[in-house]
Amino acid sequence: MPYSKQLLETHPWAGHVDREVLSACIEACVECAQACTACADACLSEDDLQNLRRCVRLDLDCADICAVTTRVLSRQTAYDAPTSKGQLEACRESCATCAKECESHADMHEHCRLCAEACRRCERACEQLLQAMK
Repeated sequence: MPYSKQLLETHPWAGHVDREVLSACIEACVECAQACTACADACLSEDDLQNLRRCVRLDLDCADICAVTTRVLSRQTAYDAPTSKGQLEACRESCATCAKECESHADMHEHCRLCAEACRRCERACEQLLQAMK
């Protein structure tokens, strides 16, 4: 069982949304942040760095946004729906944008393919959590 789910289950507040969906989103954000960070680093080592500049930027932005989303979603005390929803929407959009860019390099760079997959998983997880919050 993921630590995020274990920790959510120990929280004294029952929560505002299904803990399975919330935990899945937190885990997807963590994985995506790591994938984007690793992809940006790998891009920096590629010979065609000039063509990967936008990819690096979007990877790093997405990694930061996913990391912040993880932290916001992990806080259950005094939950604020507009803040959480806004952060989820930003994360979903950043993941979609980053995935699209990485997909354009996926045939040349395996790290971009893997990053795109992680971004698409996170995008879907954010969407599922947003739907569960309605």
